[in-house]
Amino acid sequence: METSEPPSETEAGASSAVRPRNEAFSAPEGRTWQRIPTALAWYRRLVTGAGCLAVGAAGGVLLLMWGHPLWAGAWLLAALATAGVLWFLAGLFQRSWGYVEASAELYMSYGVLVRQLVVVPYGRMQVVDVTADLLEQALGIATVRVRTAASTADTRVVGLPLADAVQLRDRLAERSESFSTGL
Repeated sequence: METSEPPSETEAGASSAVRPRNEAFSAPEGRTWQRIPTALAWYRRLVTGAGCLAVGAAGGVLLLMWGHPLWAGAWLLAALATAGVLWFLAGLFQRSWGYVEASAELYMSYGVLVRQLVVVPYGRMQVVDVTADLLEQALGIATVRVRTAASTADTRVVGLPLADAVQLRDRLAERSESFSTGL
């Protein structure tokens, strides 16, 4: 029969340090995060890729025109490296998004480098709308934006399939009316 040793002081400290961090960004008790589809990652990859392509090409052409072919090559390599890093981060960004409709609040969690948990009471919601630019429309996704009385509390759920975005908008608008605080 094997006996297991108690965790060392450093192991116990490491696991207890991770636990509060995970609890700080966890869904409300008894609920799980609704995750965003991968179309959001493709949207961000296309947008950042186009930006890197434009900046890389413009900078490379200008440097070539000024007679610096070595610098033009370095500029293009930097643009490609940036595009690669942003490609990778787009997937992490998409996987970090989640939302939960609780009984009295909407919870949202997102962020790669800086994690955030936003809680918006239904009674504070003033406007709930759905937006989609041309690329989002082509990918079949939309953004649900929730505006509140506080200018810093405007939040959004990005990358939802269009039908899901419309249903979420309708549910949030209905709940905001039933929880209205008379603002």
